[in-house]
Amino acid sequence: MIHIFTTGGTIEGLDYTDDVGITSSNVGIEDFLNKANIDFEYTIENVFKKDSRVVTDDDRKLLVRKIKETNATKILITHGTFTMEDTAKYIGKLNLNKTIVLVGSFILGSSADTDAPFNLGYAISSLQLLKPDVYIAMNGQIFNWDNVSKNLETNKFERNEK
Repeated sequence: MIHIFTTGGTIEGLDYTDDVGITSSNVGIEDFLNKANIDFEYTIENVFKKDSRVVTDDDRKLLVRKIKETNATKILITHGTFTMEDTAKYIGKLNLNKTIVLVGSFILGSSADTDAPFNLGYAISSLQLLKPDVYIAMNGQIFNWDNVSKNLETNKFERNEK
């Protein structure tokens, strides 16, 4: 069983513009899963619905509480990409002994050319194969929570130089 926690972000159609503020669409993670004709047990729980630029440590504490409360050992978190690595690091430092994968999209989930379905499928596949820890799965790559950063110039995740 996979427990999916949703937190908003571009993958769910939340868009942030300086002149308008946060706008949203009716994109649901379950819609992506239904279109993909998936065949595994899952549950979806909305924890909050925010652009990741406004996610706080209090939001992360709530997310961790939800992760601890579930009996599932495979956790998928949909999250905005802007502060995704911050949330991954926050959770990763806690050693929760569950396999936790954060995923999002760079192109609005409501857009016809969105990367959301690919990223979601890739993250679910990865989640089923990875050992317990915290990861980010984006655009065909897996990043460990303690070796990832978002390059704001290229709009891609990268491994940190060691």
